Amino acid sequence: MTEEPATLPVLWVVGAGGLLGSSVVAATAASGTAEVWAPPRPVAWVAADATRVSLEEMAREFLAHAAGRPWWVAWCAGAGVSGTSAADLAREVDAFAHLLTSLHEAGAGAEGSLFLASSAGGVYAGSADPPFDEETVPVSISPYGDAKLALEGLARDFQRDTGSSLLIGRIANLFGPGQDLSKPQGIISQLCRAHLLHRPLSIYVPLDTMRSYVYAPDCGAMVVAGLRRLDGAATGGGRSVVKVMAAPHAVSVGFVVSEFARVVKRRPLVTFGSSSTSAFQARDLRVRSAVWPELDALAATPFVVGLTATLEHLRRSVALGHLA
Repeated sequence: MTEEPATLPVLWVVGAGGLLGSSVVAATAASGTAEVWAPPRPVAWVAADATRVSLEEMAREFLAHAAGRPWWVAWCAGAGVSGTSAADLAREVDAFAHLLTSLHEAGAGAEGSLFLASSAGGVYAGSADPPFDEETVPVSISPYGDAKLALEGLARDFQRDTGSSLLIGRIANLFGPGQDLSKPQGIISQLCRAHLLHRPLSIYVPLDTMRSYVYAPDCGAMVVAGLRRLDGAATGGGRSVVKVMAAPHAVSVGFVVSEFARVVKRRPLVTFGSSSTSAFQARDLRVRSAVWPELDALAATPFVVGLTATLEHLRRSVALGHLA
């Protein structure tokens, strides 16, 4: 049963073209839980000043469109990875800070909810005693993790200042069709790409390195369900919730490689070496969630199903000449 249009929340996904953002948009459309607001033009990410101006304009336009209805903003933007420079990551933090300031100045208040896509791998890389959950003290060992913790701090300040609600998703390794292959991350997509283009893939961590994963469409559904729950629970003031978003079982890098070989019926061509970013890679980054456990049922896609879907999507891209 869908809500009446007069009370339906309005959702703005910043980064709607990315792997997570597009999954959040799709999950929202499938569930009918909110109206997705699409800006009339893309965010000008190229230059910092232009980014600030476009985010400021969009914040005003978005809240004007919401016109008193509950507003949801999902920050799913950012091109940073574990090896990204501190300077580049600082620009992403600055953009998020400016968005929050712009929303506040445009009148965002207690009738709204903010979702921030954070990184479990980034914030827990230096933490002790895996598997990590929401009670684990975050310890960053990289500029990437530092940036994610800075974003979380900004989001908490915004939540307190506006009386709105906040959901921070500390997301495990995200994978699925549509991952940005220009970024040096995503072993599953990179394995698929190397296989389809008949190229070797370099791996810079040991095969027994443990990681938790989550299939992007599942994660998108978790984000939307979390916003819905947060919105419904925020009576008499906003709430701030941290939720680890991951599939229930962590796997090793060796398992990923062997499972890929089983799917393609061929041993992938991989090489092993070292990288300047290897110091930022923890050996064991298993995570689990103790918060809102009912949402974990949404991370139900079997690993091999997600891997196969990713491979077939990239296979179609090769056939169309889109994968260089």
